[in-house]
Amino acid sequence: LAGDSIHQLEYRISRLEGVLRLNKMITESGGKIFATNGKRADFDATVEKCKEAGGSVATPRNPGENDAILYFVKYFNTYAYLGIKQSLIPGKFQLLNGAPLSYTNWYSNEPSGKGEE
Repeated sequence: LAGDSIHQLEYRISRLEGVLRLNKMITESGGKIFATNGKRADFDATVEKCKEAGGSVATPRNPGENDAILYFVKYFNTYAYLGIKQSLIPGKFQLLNGAPLSYTNWYSNEPSGKGEE
């Protein structure tokens, strides 16, 4: 019976993920799920919503994750907040927890700190 329950739960989760993918609300890269509600919000509200959902603001750590975030940017024709912040050194960025960035993919002459990185 327990095996049946687990199988049924896995099936329901896969169906839910399929629906969310069709509605362009989630995408996946390297086993990580990237999600959006498609609504505009300021950075602090975005951080809070991500925490409430049990996650964090997306921080691309490789080209695949960068592409997953870009998927939403292109689909919703808007910008995306990333889980990074400007450090005490202008023009230098770090993770929200203060750790250095291990992956970057800036446009040329970026980051400028003007929000169009």
